Amino acid sequence: MSGYHAVAGPSGGTDGLVTQLSRLSASPTRGPTERSVEFLIPALGQKIRVSVRAGSGVPVVLCNGIGASLEVLDPFVAQLDPNTTVVRFDVPGIGGSPDSRLPYTFPYLAAVLGRVLSVLGLADEGVDVLGLSWGSALAQQFALQNPRRCRRLILVSTGFGIGMVPGRPAVLAKLLTPRRFLDHDYAARIAGELYGGNARSDASTVKHLFDRQLMAGSAVGYLHQLLAASVWSGVFALPLIRQPTLIVAGTDDPIIPVVNARIMSRLLPHATLHLHSGGHVDLVTNAAAFAPMIEFFRTARGQSCVR
Repeated sequence: MSGYHAVAGPSGGTDGLVTQLSRLSASPTRGPTERSVEFLIPALGQKIRVSVRAGSGVPVVLCNGIGASLEVLDPFVAQLDPNTTVVRFDVPGIGGSPDSRLPYTFPYLAAVLGRVLSVLGLADEGVDVLGLSWGSALAQQFALQNPRRCRRLILVSTGFGIGMVPGRPAVLAKLLTPRRFLDHDYAARIAGELYGGNARSDASTVKHLFDRQLMAGSAVGYLHQLLAASVWSGVFALPLIRQPTLIVAGTDDPIIPVVNARIMSRLLPHATLHLHSGGHVDLVTNAAAFAPMIEFFRTARGQSCVR
């Protein structure tokens, strides 16, 4: 795995990591994604590819959508405050993370993420967690299992698993295989129907997004993600999530109908709902419009007044 930096296990030291990240954060001439360093971190039997962009303040941890490697989030990361510490990762079997030997659940994956953050030296300080689509389930689970480590929660294009209102069967059927990640022309052809929003008028935005994905992952990894989602429901756990939560949902989202965001905003004790006219992946295809709003939510005192 050339190109990755070695990292000690959870019981080892992290002096090299801390020193390296500090040096990068002191190099303002480097661009927002150029300051990222990649690691392959062992965690609870997995090896997780992690990208860390050095900065200051409360770090934000990004949990990606199904089948997508961490590069797909580049446009969003580039629009965040350049001083924000950003942690991204590939789940097992996706991007640069090797396959898991066995299927996994969201509670297990949340524990893996917790161990990764411990190795990075983020065991004691709080982090903000943003989940996009499939990743929002992982974000919800992490917040539930780590109430003291997760400061704020941002859920984008989100649902709550079993019991939620599903999209149309013809749309959901296209999610059953990773073909769009392997054939980017096919992804462009179905982009409008699948993702809605600005993908309807300019499908090339989705193709360019997937072109960033250097490693598409494996069929096994994608299957494990589908299985994890098929047995998970967060509906009964939502009232137990006490963190201030921003829910961002598009009214033109074919995959997750907007009614699910409305339901979640009522069940989460400290939720702020932001509706927009876009679709499922507008967070990254129209990142310049969403990054400032999310930064405002992260830095606002008390309950955010985002609308």
